[in-house]
Amino acid sequence: MERQHHLSRMAWPEVERAASAAGSTVVWPFGSIEQHGPQLPLGTDGLFAERLLEAVLERLPQDLPIWRLPLQSLGFSPEHRGFAGTLTLPAELLIAQIVAIGQELAGSGFQRLVLLNGHGGQIALLETAARQLRSQVPTLGVLPCFLWSGVAGIADLIPEPERSQGLHASLAETSLMLHLAPELVGDQRPNDGQLEHAPPAGWSLEGAAPTAWLTRDLSTSGVIGDSRSSSAELGALLWERLVEAWRQRLESLLRSDWPPTDRPDPG
Repeated sequence: MERQHHLSRMAWPEVERAASAAGSTVVWPFGSIEQHGPQLPLGTDGLFAERLLEAVLERLPQDLPIWRLPLQSLGFSPEHRGFAGTLTLPAELLIAQIVAIGQELAGSGFQRLVLLNGHGGQIALLETAARQLRSQVPTLGVLPCFLWSGVAGIADLIPEPERSQGLHASLAETSLMLHLAPELVGDQRPNDGQLEHAPPAGWSLEGAAPTAWLTRDLSTSGVIGDSRSSSAELGALLWERLVEAWRQRLESLLRSDWPPTDRPDPG
């Protein structure tokens, strides 16, 4: 399994054959090294992205043309500065890295690159990088995706106000980590980051009219939300919905000609 899907564990002739397959697709998981409150590890986002991708690859039919890159563990996390251990790359460096690697993959003959991102603070950045890469390599389909976005049933498991206000290291993330790696979860369960003053009408931390917030604006623990009800049982429910949603999403992509590119018609 590992050798079949991991480009870094394959010899170059194998990679050459993989890239030449119709619809050849590479998934690049992205995380971050940033504070996740006093109870979760710095590498939480990367662990989620890595474990999710591995679980999905195990469920996909083995004849589908999909391979993966190693986890990009360092990301763009300036909002979490001021908490020990947070490491952030400059935005322009991460964009340049994505463009450079995408160019190399396209040069090898791969047709699609999926950026599977586990860190909410770099969603827009990866979308920008994807657009820049796509404009420079018209033959490569580039799909920037956020692990938690568009997964059916996730919202049903998280009650309000946590659903809309639990932005970081709170109920969902703590529960998921309790399911996946309980040995990495500390004992504290903060309830932190509540706004002292409501934003003006039409404005919010995130949403239709978001704010470029910093964690220090909101929280002393690093948690934004309420982690007190976290459980491994909730984490297991979240996990199953995440894995199955991404299995379906990637399988539908691999069985399609999406997205449109400038690749010449071989016929």
